[in-house]
Amino acid sequence: MSRVKSTRKGCRDVFNAFLVTLARYAGLFEFPCILATYELPNRLITFSKALSSKDYDQWVHFYENDYLFERLWRNPKRYLELLKRFNGVILPDFSLYRDMPLVMQLWNIYRSRAIGHWLQKNGVKVIPNIRYGDRRTYKVCCDGIEKHCVIAVGSHGNMHDPMDRKIFLEGLVSVVSRLEPSAIVIYGAEHKETIAKFRTAGIQTVVFEAQRTTSHKEVV
Repeated sequence: MSRVKSTRKGCRDVFNAFLVTLARYAGLFEFPCILATYELPNRLITFSKALSSKDYDQWVHFYENDYLFERLWRNPKRYLELLKRFNGVILPDFSLYRDMPLVMQLWNIYRSRAIGHWLQKNGVKVIPNIRYGDRRTYKVCCDGIEKHCVIAVGSHGNMHDPMDRKIFLEGLVSVVSRLEPSAIVIYGAEHKETIAKFRTAGIQTVVFEAQRTTSHKEVV
């Protein structure tokens, strides 16, 4: 299969093809594959706060407004050395809204995975963030993620509206059924009934409450 070239004579790499150099791809939409991770974060800090933090004994996450971390996609090389200082990174949580055209939802999944592949290639520990939008993305969002490893999801902002909560929980159950993760990192509110089912199935769950500052965990 031909691969995107990151260098073309007379052309700038405006779509960051260099991120997927030597990547393996999976699924119909060829998302870059992410290697399995088995470590759990001790603490979390948002990317925007990590930019000025001197406390590196924590993991960087992107469960915040997209405009606060879009800069990482625009210029990933600028932030590589900074991210290397931290314990690891939960992959970017580019927004997937149900009213987005499917192609935009797929593009944002791709962008997260492309950054993830590149960070791993450069020695950064990563936990794949599984983001899905409408029901069409439930299965494809798992493409390229290994089974039985640690995954992360963000429930923040998805648990208040009944329909948002329904879609989020349906998607989470679908993801867990397909990936059978060893552990799930949840950022935001937890749904106790669903968490209890995961725990019964032997899946460790680590919940970080959404905070404006560094987040602390509750292990279930």
